[in-house]
Amino acid sequence: MYKELEQLSLQSQYRELQECSPSQEPGWIIRSGKHLLNLSSNHYLGLDQQLSIEASPHRIGSTASRLVVGNDPIFTKLETDFAAFKHTEACLMISNGYMANVGTIQAICGRDDIVFSDKLNHASITDGIVLSRAEHVRYRHRDMNHLEQLLQKSDPKRRKLIVTDAVFSMDGTLAPLRQIAELKERYNAYLMVDEAHSGGVYGDKGEGLVHALGLTERVDIHMGTFSKAYGCYGAYIAGDTVLKSYLINRIRGFIFTTALPPNVVSAVYHNWQTAMKEGWRRNDLLERASWFREKLHTAGFNTCGSECQIIPIIIGDNATALKFSARLGEEGIAAVAIRPPTVPEGTARIRFSLMATHRMEDLQQAIAIITRLGQEQGII
Repeated sequence: MYKELEQLSLQSQYRELQECSPSQEPGWIIRSGKHLLNLSSNHYLGLDQQLSIEASPHRIGSTASRLVVGNDPIFTKLETDFAAFKHTEACLMISNGYMANVGTIQAICGRDDIVFSDKLNHASITDGIVLSRAEHVRYRHRDMNHLEQLLQKSDPKRRKLIVTDAVFSMDGTLAPLRQIAELKERYNAYLMVDEAHSGGVYGDKGEGLVHALGLTERVDIHMGTFSKAYGCYGAYIAGDTVLKSYLINRIRGFIFTTALPPNVVSAVYHNWQTAMKEGWRRNDLLERASWFREKLHTAGFNTCGSECQIIPIIIGDNATALKFSARLGEEGIAAVAIRPPTVPEGTARIRFSLMATHRMEDLQQAIAIITRLGQEQGII
């Protein structure tokens, strides 16, 4: 292990933890004792400080798996109401997004099946496919011609699943969901969409990108999380009632784990209701993201085709990305260097994430700092 860690350090891929705590000031964070503008959070709507779990009337511990005695009534309430919100028959809450993707794909796919996956899909999707032992076919990022070629070559008798992120978390690009839905129907495949980074952000009430594009009924498996835009914890799989029943009986990460604490589920419900009602959060988030992205692009940064609230700037070299991130920290900005294996070799980047609660004056100052440091380091 020591030698592997030493090698990671030599490659500027070594990672370590830094203590972070919330600030009383929206959009800011305290990291290692320093007050920083938080441009790294996934809590896009700024809901992470809306509710204290201590104030919840629900118990802290669920005591067991939901299949034993851990199925608190709050689960039923959330799943029933959230399914209606997603315009699906049913919904199943799962502990987190990683477990939802891994468990679902592993449960529904086997050796005789083929899974078509975008090359930039989240690691949890890749891990689920590997554990399922299905044939894993990767298509070039958002390349629908390549996906169709691969579908054409596949055995029409084998069951096929297409899986894609809706929003790609390291690039900020959007999946061409309309074209994917067309290919899914043309080649008789199933379609699973991960809305971890689009849920709460897109749609009139935050239903997600699938709903915003009018594709709800054309997607077989809807996955999403409550830990990003909704500022809490947990994940869900939504679809028809047969899918829910099947997953309850087949997802190992659901069957063999203690249920989420009921007070956490209560907090999820509260934040989701707030997100639905407060549409200004979505509007402000996307307006700020558009402004921030344009300023970076105008300054000369490569923003990797970003289309949403996730805005990377490509640095390339791992060591340079780490140095740039450290300099940002010195200047009062929390922005993390993303390196391989999270992103492909040679594409190390700084990944900025915008929040609805960021103040424009703070973002303006951040752009000035980022631009100056980019010029100093020869990135632009």
